[in-house]
Amino acid sequence: MLIDLHNHTALCRHASGTIEEYIQTAITQKIDIFGFSDHAPMNFDTYRMRFDEMDIYEAKVLHVKEKYTGQIDILLGYEVDFLEGYIDQSVLERKVDYLIGSVHYLGNWGFDNPEYIGEYKGKNIDDIWQTYFDAIEKLAKSKLFDIVGHLDLIKIFNYLPQKDVRLLAKDALNAIKDANMVVEINAAGLRKPIGEQYPSSTLIEMMAELDIPISFGSDAHEIGHIGFKKEEIRAFAKSYGYKKCATFKNRERMLVNF
Repeated sequence: MLIDLHNHTALCRHASGTIEEYIQTAITQKIDIFGFSDHAPMNFDTYRMRFDEMDIYEAKVLHVKEKYTGQIDILLGYEVDFLEGYIDQSVLERKVDYLIGSVHYLGNWGFDNPEYIGEYKGKNIDDIWQTYFDAIEKLAKSKLFDIVGHLDLIKIFNYLPQKDVRLLAKDALNAIKDANMVVEINAAGLRKPIGEQYPSSTLIEMMAELDIPISFGSDAHEIGHIGFKKEEIRAFAKSYGYKKCATFKNRERMLVNF
């Protein structure tokens, strides 16, 4: 079964294509379960939908869910930024199938935004990575979300730590395990300067040892991203012993063969 739970819409203001085009492409890609998880609103930046657009987003997704019944199973979710002081309860209370929790900001720094790549210079890279995984640990301990988005996004521009990543990420992964969360295998890293999926081989090996479940996501922001490298990332997961992946309905998790 092909499952793809991390996909965006034009409402986030940095994606293109219509919801219907996404679904038609997913059907062509023979994806069985396709989830929309657009960036939830947050009173912080403009790279996301507004609060007054949540009803519009949900109505559009539920419309195609009904329209394409029997051809593809469509799920409704949000990708929610874990940024202390900006997590809105109204988002967490929406009636959705799942919530992806992600870290895109360290304080005010959008570390995955090319506009701010210069801020890596002059900083201690090990400290940056540790701060990032400390945030992932807090995300997991909050127990607000179902899936951890792009676990090692901090590697996006290929600024890699000197310290062993296993030591940097250990507490975060233990917190994810304790919170009974899923970690996605996200193909977007293969389109970025780092040139590999999230998470790395080292981290998925640790996940497998901890028996942390996985899901899959294209992290599509345009039509051509849908199903990107889907066979490659599934083969990657299988090479570490994974045979099942997670899907959701009304925040309830199910594991299916892939």
